[in-house]
Amino acid sequence: MAAKKTSAKKMPAKITAAKKGTDNDLNTLEKKIGKVPKFFRELTTKEPEMFNLVMRFEQHIWDDGKLSRKTKKLIAIAIAAAMRDQHAVHAQLAGAKNLGVTKSEIEEALRVTFLLSGMPAYVYGKAQLDEIMP
Repeated sequence: MAAKKTSAKKMPAKITAAKKGTDNDLNTLEKKIGKVPKFFRELTTKEPEMFNLVMRFEQHIWDDGKLSRKTKKLIAIAIAAAMRDQHAVHAQLAGAKNLGVTKSEIEEALRVTFLLSGMPAYVYGKAQLDEIMP
C-alpha cells in the first residue's frame, strides 16, 4: 500500500495575488517611512478595505506635486518633532534617509521647529536625528 501524500492547503490564486500585492505595498511604505506600525500591518487582514483606502490616500499625499517628496518629508519631520511623537519622528527620519535627505537639511527644518515650537521640540528632534544619522 502506497503512503498517502499530504499536501499543504493551497490558497486560491486571487487571495495569493492580493496578499503579495499587500506585502509589496507594506515593503514600499516601509522604504518610505521606516517601520510600519503593528496596528497598520494588522489592517491588511482585519480590515483590508480600510488598508487599501489608507494606502491610496498615502500615495496621493506623498506623490510629487507642487512640493517634492523630500520637502514633504522635511515638513513631516518638523511636525513630528513639534508633537514630540517618538515613533513618528523615528519613522520620518528613517524615511528621509531612504529619500536621500541630508542631515544638514533635517537640522535646518528642526531649526524652524525650534522657532515655532520651542527648544524642547528642537532638542527632541535633534536627539532622534543624531541617533539615526550619526
